[in-house]
Amino acid sequence: MPFFRWLPEYRTPGTIRADVLAGLTGAIVVMPQGIAFALLAGMPPQYGLYAAMVPCLIAALFGSSRLMVTGPANAISLTTMALIGPLAQAESSQYVTYVLTLSFLVGALQLILGLSKAGKWVEKVPHSVIVGFTVGAAILIINSQLGTLLGVAIPRGQNVFETMFAVGIGLQNHQWQISAPALVLFTLLAIWMWGPLNRFIPAMLAAVVLGSIAAALIEIYLPTLGAFKRVQDIPGAFPPFSIPDLSPETLQKLFSAALIMTLLASTEAMAIARAISLKTKDQFNANQEFIGQGLANVFGSFFSAYPASGSFNRTGVNLASGAKTPLSAICAVLFLLILLIFLAPLAKHIPYVVIATLLLVVAWKLIDLKQIRHEFSLGYRAWVPMLVTGILTITIPLEWAILTGIFSSILIERTTKKKS
Repeated sequence: MPFFRWLPEYRTPGTIRADVLAGLTGAIVVMPQGIAFALLAGMPPQYGLYAAMVPCLIAALFGSSRLMVTGPANAISLTTMALIGPLAQAESSQYVTYVLTLSFLVGALQLILGLSKAGKWVEKVPHSVIVGFTVGAAILIINSQLGTLLGVAIPRGQNVFETMFAVGIGLQNHQWQISAPALVLFTLLAIWMWGPLNRFIPAMLAAVVLGSIAAALIEIYLPTLGAFKRVQDIPGAFPPFSIPDLSPETLQKLFSAALIMTLLASTEAMAIARAISLKTKDQFNANQEFIGQGLANVFGSFFSAYPASGSFNRTGVNLASGAKTPLSAICAVLFLLILLIFLAPLAKHIPYVVIATLLLVVAWKLIDLKQIRHEFSLGYRAWVPMLVTGILTITIPLEWAILTGIFSSILIERTTKKKS
């Protein structure tokens, strides 16, 4: 049981406090994110929050990664819509049933991979590939929030080049909201100035409160600048019990979708977990992570959670908020429940611009310039796979980007050996 390894650490002063505060910050961030991801997946909005609960709790207890947070993710949500959309009408009861069944099947396949020790192949992924993937992931986070940061209307699901084109058109035609970048600058300044007090209250949590107040003041005293889009009303706190449809007909329909989603969810989770373990100098066991992710999706399918994986955004927030152990993810689940039960009406005061600014900070911290320079210093056998993976991460599906990066590393190694 992985949690026996980190439970003794709570004798260290400040560990519990750091995890509790990081969990609170993570819960606040996931509220608007979960709703947005659910809409991307074609699910009713509350299902994005359900996916942030039970899977997150189970993965924290049984996964190998200490600081990775499991839940709804951008790529997973988009792929869910792409795979299940042709089978049923989005947000219909049949669609929801197919998606929850897909969660069960993905979890079962991940458990098989973990129990069959397939993780040893994941652990052989070159460090340079992980560095490139992390940089590409940071760019994807920024890409997903760029329209919100600049106050430009951009359709969801755009790739980096489409986003840049849309932003350019919007700026050229003056179709942007000047109050958005102004609030971004204020929120960044609040995070920077709060730095000395970070050990008492996480800067990101303080920034959410201060940014929300600043947005309200801008709307009151500068109404001509326009209103900020805020988090919508959130229905339902506790995830309802659900039963996957394991009839032969449904299994036949979802078989290929389950294989594709398992590849994507596992690749994404393992890459994030590896990247975090390298950054924090922590141990990582790929087989145990497969088991943790598998249990998370299997249990999640019985509690209305669509397929979950490691989340770039939430993991970055967790790390930036000073989390020490998986208790931070467990606290995030508990705080999310509390917020939904008692404070859901207050969520409508949080502007999306403030949340996007937090994710901008998260993305910047994921780009480790020291590691990048180190890979370049090792020669072309390191920096070529790093560049290949980084560039492909922002241009093609994530699983193929990582696989291509690994293939390029193997190809270079074999070519070098033949020459020598």
